[in-house]
Amino acid sequence: MPWPLRRKSRRTLARIAIEGPIAGPTRQRVLKALRQVEQRECPALLLRIDSPGGTVGDSQEIHSALLRLRQKGCRVVASFGNISASGGVYIGVAAEKIVANPGTITGSIGVILRGNNLSKLLERVGVSFETVKSGLYKDILSPDRALSLAERQLLQELIDSSYDQFVAAVAEGRGLAEAAVRSFADGRVFTGAQAQVLGLVDALGDEDAARRVAAELAGLDPETSKPVTFGQPAKRFGGLLPGRAQWRALQQALSLELAWAGQPLWLYRP
Repeated sequence: MPWPLRRKSRRTLARIAIEGPIAGPTRQRVLKALRQVEQRECPALLLRIDSPGGTVGDSQEIHSALLRLRQKGCRVVASFGNISASGGVYIGVAAEKIVANPGTITGSIGVILRGNNLSKLLERVGVSFETVKSGLYKDILSPDRALSLAERQLLQELIDSSYDQFVAAVAEGRGLAEAAVRSFADGRVFTGAQAQVLGLVDALGDEDAARRVAAELAGLDPETSKPVTFGQPAKRFGGLLPGRAQWRALQQALSLELAWAGQPLWLYRP
């Protein structure tokens, strides 16, 4: 029988997993799960992150929700998995403690915005666009032409503003000076071991090590406290079909290039 929504779970160690690119569906699922953790008054949250990052706004909303949860008294510990980069770092620094594997790929602090200039291809196949617009910049990053110098400057200012927000959040979350963060926040990636030296990570270890840290912070027995996962994505039968994982990876790659074109992203894009 499922628990009542507002039942107090003062001895329950909660767990939420963020996997894959951070975008609308992930944001909705995670925010719903965070509300459940808050309503059930769980004393600690183990946040498992295995993500290359994603959209700026979605990352910021999850980050803000985590800070609100901490203000309610919930102890939050992030566990960085195979990769926790860019927007994954932004979300992670909202946690009280961060534990990463020594070989975790993390970092990539920065912003990227890409458009698709298809003008030569369109010219070759005889396709052209007729544009009527209300302002000089309304069709900025249009795929049928290159950026003008003024447009490039405008977009650079947008990127710089988003970058400043990222640096400020990392500095505040990790207790570092902004100048120190900027010294390595140039898009480069690090291993978990390197990130610990820089102050981005508190300790090295696997998810179970992070679980123990969360339990100890909340005054729970680390030997017996087993996490209860909130917001787990529904399993689909299609996921069992051969080649399904490869198809999802292809869809994800196409989404990054097409659906997210023209958006500022906190995303690691090797």
